[in-house]
Amino acid sequence: IFSSMSPLNFPPFFLLCSLLVSSIPSCFQTSFLTPISKDKHTHQYTTTLLLKTPLQPTKLTIDLGASFSWVDCQNNYTSSTYQHTPCNSTLCHDINSLACANCYTPPAPDCGNFTCALFPENSLTGNASIDDAIIDTLAVPVTDGSNPGQVQVIPDFVFSCSKSYLLRGLAQGVVGLLGLGRANYSFPRQVSRDFSRPNVFALCLPGSARFNESGVGFHGSVGPYNFLPGIDLSKSLIYTPLVVNPCTDTIITYANQNSDQYFIGVTAVKIGGKEVPLNKTLLSVDQTSGIGGTKISTVHPYTRMESSILKAFTEAFVDAASKKNLTRVNAVKPFSACYSADGITSTLVGPAVPTVDLVLQSDDVVWRIFGANSMARISRKSLDAWCLGFVDGGAINYEFDHKQAIQIGGLQLEDNLLQFDLENNRLGFSSSILLRQTTCANFNFTINNSIS
Repeated sequence: IFSSMSPLNFPPFFLLCSLLVSSIPSCFQTSFLTPISKDKHTHQYTTTLLLKTPLQPTKLTIDLGASFSWVDCQNNYTSSTYQHTPCNSTLCHDINSLACANCYTPPAPDCGNFTCALFPENSLTGNASIDDAIIDTLAVPVTDGSNPGQVQVIPDFVFSCSKSYLLRGLAQGVVGLLGLGRANYSFPRQVSRDFSRPNVFALCLPGSARFNESGVGFHGSVGPYNFLPGIDLSKSLIYTPLVVNPCTDTIITYANQNSDQYFIGVTAVKIGGKEVPLNKTLLSVDQTSGIGGTKISTVHPYTRMESSILKAFTEAFVDAASKKNLTRVNAVKPFSACYSADGITSTLVGPAVPTVDLVLQSDDVVWRIFGANSMARISRKSLDAWCLGFVDGGAINYEFDHKQAIQIGGLQLEDNLLQFDLENNRLGFSSSILLRQTTCANFNFTINNSIS
């Protein structure tokens, strides 16, 4: 039996899937699916999962580096299956709780006595709160790598409640955050542990909010990752080691604990094949302070570079663009270089501009960034331009969010398949899948009820 659905029409999809909840049979052990949307106003990436009892579609912002997930429990959190976590429990120790909460109002999801507490954070605004850790039912669809199938239940999904104010700055309709970080109780880790699947997940972020495109996440499998027209992107990945940062960069710091963010070892940056002269010491993570290095982030819409790196990068790009006779126009904030769209040719991989290469562990391991991922389109009444989609991250210092040399942002990740393989501590990346004549929107969201 097959049933058609719109990839962005999540509630009907989940209402149908919720009727098909089952345990995982031995004949199907592939992966689990999260649909991914891009909010056109905030440029944030969101997903909708089934949470609570009865199961309810729950819209969450995706934070690649967050240690755990959190949901607003102050506003209409109703479920018959939620449980608090006692302070003296093994689970409380395992989730690295630093506090024990008590409550003096009637019991509720965000109000329990002698309850394990966590510090949920909004990494976009820098706000944090202290709230109860709770357990509730979560359900996600399985997939054979080609279609979504029946929904499987995690009966004891661990996350944190949050205050409603923590939602400020997040996309409309979002009620929390889905944490994908390296911690023991991030969403991918719980999926892999509860279903005895590999600790591996892959993301393919949608490339355009204008056309309501939807991307996809795969959890618990190294592949296949099939996209129309019959392309398995798991077979075309290049691998680079994930770098461990010895210091947390969360708002609430934890002593002697590695960062749960994802870092890679960029050793050089090239534009149009020519290396950009920059301070390479900034590209390495300092093993004492945790400063420096390159982090991957789904929270920021554009790649952020330390100020001196951005200056050298922009100068090199402007020089390369001048050799292509591109017409430079006044820059539009927050960008440092913009070009008239009239003089730029469109190609399969976006506007024809100089390529950007992130050189990794060797000269032949390169993450190549084409125009679709390097340029942001600015269309106004008096201006139609392509702007270099890299922004100033400030000078490196100990202030919040200014510790890394490079933070690779959303635009640079779109229509790229990224596989986070924590079994082998490596990142698999495809570079632009537009070269394969497919996009992250080309996953087939037609429900196949026979996949269970």
